Amino acid sequence: MALQSINPATEELLASFEEFSADQLDEALERGIQAFGEWRRVSFDDRSRLMRGAASHLREEKERLAGLTTAEMGKPIIEAEAEIEKCAWNCDFYADNAGRFLARQTVGSNAAESYVAFEPLGPVLAIMPWNFPFWQVFRFAAPALMAGNVGLLKHASNVSQCALAIENTFRAAGFPEGVFQTLLASGQQTEALIDDARIRAVTLTGSDITGSKVGAASGRALKKSVLELGGSDPFIVLADADIAAAAETGVRARNQNTGQSCIAAKRFIVVESVADEFEQRFIDGVAHLKVGDPMQRETQIGPLARGDLRDGLEDQVRRSVDEGARLALGGHRMEGRGYFYAPTVLIRVTPEMAAAREETFGPVAALIRARDADEAIAIANNTPFGLGANLWTRDLDRARLLAKEVQAGSVFINGMVASDPRLPFGGIKRSGYGRELSEFGIREFVNIQTVWIGPAGERKPDPGVE
Repeated sequence: MALQSINPATEELLASFEEFSADQLDEALERGIQAFGEWRRVSFDDRSRLMRGAASHLREEKERLAGLTTAEMGKPIIEAEAEIEKCAWNCDFYADNAGRFLARQTVGSNAAESYVAFEPLGPVLAIMPWNFPFWQVFRFAAPALMAGNVGLLKHASNVSQCALAIENTFRAAGFPEGVFQTLLASGQQTEALIDDARIRAVTLTGSDITGSKVGAASGRALKKSVLELGGSDPFIVLADADIAAAAETGVRARNQNTGQSCIAAKRFIVVESVADEFEQRFIDGVAHLKVGDPMQRETQIGPLARGDLRDGLEDQVRRSVDEGARLALGGHRMEGRGYFYAPTVLIRVTPEMAAAREETFGPVAALIRARDADEAIAIANNTPFGLGANLWTRDLDRARLLAKEVQAGSVFINGMVASDPRLPFGGIKRSGYGRELSEFGIREFVNIQTVWIGPAGERKPDPGVE
């Protein structure tokens, strides 16, 4: 079966790739397990040198790689360039810090010596999405490889050119053969890969539906997995918030990457006393977003990545309006070629409507009114997801207390949710489990090994103790 790369702005077929045969996948897995035997013994200094080389390659090739991203999935070129730069930062971050994060820790016990070591697991299968085709991969790959693992990438089929470019980045940086490989595989081949004994762990970024399947397959194979899944992030605005700043940030938070982000703000929950002002400022901001050719530097909203994604978003908006939401802006596909959908604002949304109940993946914002802070938090938590959350208030002491009540992997107070190599990233509930980034992320795919050393010479057994 062919894996097709289609430009979502023009609907032009860019490239087509044949998926790997069973023999090709077997050869790739064998290369990976063989490479692991050597790579796990390479020093942190040598791994760091190579990882800095990957960062340099990304920066040198930023224009080309960003253009490839924009062509394959429609990301506005300015955002695509920022994505490549962020990948380079992540490589440098782990090159600088991996040795410290995984340093042996001495622990006092009844032994002559005892310590905790962090040893790599082996080949890690990474199942990655199209929406951040470079960042999602490097978010996994930089820490996993620095820990001594090897990576096998099964990328989304519509960004196969990006997937091959990532493999080439590691090759160009001098990483040994087999340490990072792209597998041109279909979704149907994934379960067999997870079940293969040469795969030691699995990481997925994707929808909660796919996450359930990958988590189940990993569980049956008794393999460690990390799942970063969907989100329906609340953007909570309290009565004492800086409304102008909240609305301006909210427009960006909803429409980053044309709204195709798990951590994009999706449900704007505003206390009634300031809702009119926030609503007007927000609508004005969205109305001024420039939609167009994502290769043009002034473009802020590009196409959705695929036609079926636009169809699904259109259906969610239609059902929400049928359920009583009011369409304040947009609500229609754009004329002409490409999978464009007009930036959309729905007001008078209630929690049971489709736009609030489901994850919307595109430039559609749902504005919900709450009586007070308590109701706003209750509405925010009334979702199966728990990835990120925004909270806007001038009372920072109160904000810290309210953050404890928000059911999410991260809470950003008076700012926009974003991933950062220095901070752990992940969710709860149907947004997944495990963490990426920071020292927590690099320890997800290691064996936390206890080493206990008794005194030299013969030791008498303790009677009655097993």
